[in-house]
Amino acid sequence: MRYSLRQLEVFLATARYENITRAAAALAMSQSAASGSLRELESHFNVRLFDRLGKRLQLSELGQQLRPQAENLLEQARALEHALAGEDVIGRLHVGATLTIGNYIAVGMIADFHRLHPQADIVLRVANTEAIAELVARFELDMALIEGELQHPDLDIVHWRPDELVVFAAPDHPLAGKGALTDADLLALPWIVREHGSGTRQTFDRAMHGILTDLHIAMELQHTEAIKRAVEAGLGVGCLSQVCLVEAIKRGSLVPLPVQGRDFRREWFLITHREKFHSAGLRAWLALCTSQWAT
Repeated sequence: MRYSLRQLEVFLATARYENITRAAAALAMSQSAASGSLRELESHFNVRLFDRLGKRLQLSELGQQLRPQAENLLEQARALEHALAGEDVIGRLHVGATLTIGNYIAVGMIADFHRLHPQADIVLRVANTEAIAELVARFELDMALIEGELQHPDLDIVHWRPDELVVFAAPDHPLAGKGALTDADLLALPWIVREHGSGTRQTFDRAMHGILTDLHIAMELQHTEAIKRAVEAGLGVGCLSQVCLVEAIKRGSLVPLPVQGRDFRREWFLITHREKFHSAGLRAWLALCTSQWAT
């Protein structure tokens, strides 16, 4: 074989960090050893895997094409190594989730997974839909659970479970207990909503079609808890997933506001890279997602 698995590890770490020093540190190598390994791989095949932009190393077109194959080859090599050693192959998984799922659903899923596979190590990354999808596309996450609708040529996107947004206010809000809100009511309200790029904002904007541009968006916040606190303080009304609001509505610090003629239903999705090797750990995690956590 004209290349080594170690060279592929250096190639992939450099692709992830776009910096040879950080790649070397992640692999517990010296910078000179990592640089030499990458240089040897390129010179042996007379190719350029990175475009060098100062200290930043950006994948070349060829490097982008080879990255999925290298990722899969290393995953299969690790699985083979564990199998040869007679070890359980469920190890570390890098899972992504958008904010609502990450803050209110994913921790329970991880607890269930640990009960089934005590040796497993789940690393959870939480961000909005756009950011999480990009990390899956770059192989920095094994898979992700997202709220927003998405189209991406490199990703498999599978329906997971339904959800619905709820409009809510502080209990002393003038419209609390009024009955179903009309479009005129919606237009008169100051709104505190998620930022663009989030799945929640995507659903909110779609639900408000026809009046969206005339709504008074008073604040855009990145975190659901911040939105809930702002609404509790009387700064406006919000619109978040029902799973975010269960406890607050139960204790009476927030109240739902029914809305007439607006559809706040949506779907959540599972995403993986089309070229991703499904290790035993990833298969087990996906099985958990699609069994007791699918509804």
